[in-house]
Amino acid sequence: MTRPIDGAALLDDVEAFHRRFNVFPTEAAYVAVALWDAHAHLLDCFDSTPRLAFLSPEPGSGKSRALEIVETLVPRPMVAVNASAAALFRSVSGPDGRPTILFDEIDTIFGPKAGDNEELRGFINAGHRRKGVTYRCVGDSQTVTPFPSFAGVAVAGLGSLPDTILTRSVIIRMRRRARNEHVEPFRAGLHEPEGNALRDRLAQWAEAARGFVMGAWPEMPEGVTDRPADVWEPLLAVADVVGGDWPERARQACVTLVKASQANDKGSIGIRLLTDLRDHVLIGVDRLPTVAILDRLNALDDAPWADLGGRPLDNRRLSKMLGEYMTADNEPIASRNIRTSGGVLKGFYADDLTDAWARYCPPPPRP
Repeated sequence: MTRPIDGAALLDDVEAFHRRFNVFPTEAAYVAVALWDAHAHLLDCFDSTPRLAFLSPEPGSGKSRALEIVETLVPRPMVAVNASAAALFRSVSGPDGRPTILFDEIDTIFGPKAGDNEELRGFINAGHRRKGVTYRCVGDSQTVTPFPSFAGVAVAGLGSLPDTILTRSVIIRMRRRARNEHVEPFRAGLHEPEGNALRDRLAQWAEAARGFVMGAWPEMPEGVTDRPADVWEPLLAVADVVGGDWPERARQACVTLVKASQANDKGSIGIRLLTDLRDHVLIGVDRLPTVAILDRLNALDDAPWADLGGRPLDNRRLSKMLGEYMTADNEPIASRNIRTSGGVLKGFYADDLTDAWARYCPPPPRP
């Protein structure tokens, strides 16, 4: 009789394997990546799968190495460098089983010089949910045919990702190793078999754990809701099943990485505008003329307003951007007359913005 596999001890081993070759920025990152490796073996148990994103501002930060280690641990890895959307959806729906797709140098696909990759972006977006499909025209008659897109996806690249992918990802912000940080050199011929042995143990454990994971609704940490909850639900379900200290560590990691992603996420340019108006412009006043608002916005350090496509934010664009949001009375935010000592000027009232601030902006900074 085969002895049951201790899931907590197995995840300890997976984490230790990563620690031999990867320097992640936080303890939370090791926990999250080990859970993601395990969840890839249980994809059929979940309604959604988070993307795993290793991102950094500069080369030489260990992103590709992290992806290489993940490759040894997940089922049916498919390294997709410059792969087309057509190749990917045919692989996902192919007879050999669903692959785990690994994108290195994702910035060449979604970066500023990458050109139009909407079809590939659409595939990655659709594939995070079980019901996600990609539609293609097939055959001489060009019949519209749905192809499944649901697959685990891990990426590595410079810079950032489109918001639609970033918000569906567990984000690991990689950085170059410091002089006092050391890792074991990774030799594929020597170390891949070790990773593959762990992969086989994960697959064996997953078969036994499938019934416990299916339909699980893990308790979320306080404050983790909506899309972050969707991202972390499969990982917390895995942690709860393996037991040991993993349920507690997983929730600590969840809170840490969700807060980090929110701190790094400036949101859309519209949300950035609303937030800057609240935190830096309309402070201590209930109204302000447009000319004064523009002066204050364009003078802000580390803000985009002084250079939007080579020109500073102007009255017309400010009105257009704010007009996309609504007041508490469900009317578009618009400039109104403000009486000043010099006459009547157009400007904006804080009361018109309070509802949009509450709905879209992150919490204000503490004094």
